[in-house]
Amino acid sequence: MSTDTLPNPGKSPEKPAGELIRLEQVTKRFGDNTVLDHLDFSVAAGKHVTLIGPSGSGKTTILRLLMTLLKPDEGTITVDGQQLFPANEKQRREVRKQIGMVFQQFNLFPNMTVLRNITEAPVTVLGLSKDEAVERAKELLDMVGLADKCDAHPAQLSGGQQQRVAIARALAMRPKVLLLDEVTSALDPELVAGVLDLLRDIARSTDITMLCVTHEMNFARDISDQVLMFDSGRVIEAGAPEKIFSEPEHDRTREFLSAVL
Repeated sequence: MSTDTLPNPGKSPEKPAGELIRLEQVTKRFGDNTVLDHLDFSVAAGKHVTLIGPSGSGKTTILRLLMTLLKPDEGTITVDGQQLFPANEKQRREVRKQIGMVFQQFNLFPNMTVLRNITEAPVTVLGLSKDEAVERAKELLDMVGLADKCDAHPAQLSGGQQQRVAIARALAMRPKVLLLDEVTSALDPELVAGVLDLLRDIARSTDITMLCVTHEMNFARDISDQVLMFDSGRVIEAGAPEKIFSEPEHDRTREFLSAVL
């Protein structure tokens, strides 16, 4: 049955108090490769959760499902009590408004100025007036240290500056959830620290729920309320960062951390 013909699309069970994201029995396959295998996990509102694990373990697939860039083959995903999958397209679009994402590649529109890159979605998706969107964009550019770059185009910026614009663009939608997908992996090493410091400031100064995929273990230790270790499409260990990084229980977690720390 198509998700578009489901009865009461988007109707979700009562969410536990404080829970913002829930994945239940989520499976995703690419051909014969099962990337997520009946995955269950949840994220509480306002918490910062980091997904770690080897490449190919399913971490980025979770973010792409939440962004509706992919559809699960099985299972349900809810955000703030509203069903994202299964649901019809209209329902998914409404739920998606609560989610912002910063990608590995900056994905800025090259033909638009920095200001237009940030104001485009709030105007077209949220229906903000141009004046309100511009005011919000300028506040965010000031926050990310680029107040003087409103009229620049992405090609005129460094990689670190482009990623700061991408972060401001995501925040301009005032999302409840911010997804971070290896946001420093495309940056030159000397630019990484500045972007991570900005994200630390956002984590400490806002109540945005953050779901982060990163190989920057010190960053994960600093910002996370919880760390999930993934392997072969499943969570094999979860806990507070001091527990996962100092006293991991699973052999695979110890093996992974010894290779990346």
